Amino acid sequence: MADVYSKAKRSQIMASIRGKHTSPEILLARLLKELGLKFERHRKDLPGSPDAVLPRKKIALFVNGCFWHGHHNCSRATLPSTNKVFWKTKIEKNKRRDESQRRNLRKMGWSALTFWTCKPLNLEMLKSRLQRSLSS
Repeated sequence: MADVYSKAKRSQIMASIRGKHTSPEILLARLLKELGLKFERHRKDLPGSPDAVLPRKKIALFVNGCFWHGHHNCSRATLPSTNKVFWKTKIEKNKRRDESQRRNLRKMGWSALTFWTCKPLNLEMLKSRLQRSLSS
């Protein structure tokens, strides 16, 4: 099926997709504040510029969009029907980059937690994931 938008319009739509300060990231920051945790956002000195970090605990937090990061077995990660080769290549490259960044974080002594946009983030889930990360 052909795209319903012109190439110029599709380009404009794709360019408007934000990489920082998205609704899920803002929710994560609000929940971290509710837990009374000291955190920093978008640390450029760490691999992958994590969406939030808990520097004292050395935990990096990422909020990943299912489509852009190729969330396994997620309906939101379905490739478009047009230009499949391009999208498959792009998403695979993103996944390899994500894994490399997490590996580099681990080498630096950091833990990395990934939250997916298909799974609504709430206080209990965040507490549970942080506790598991701290105990391992």
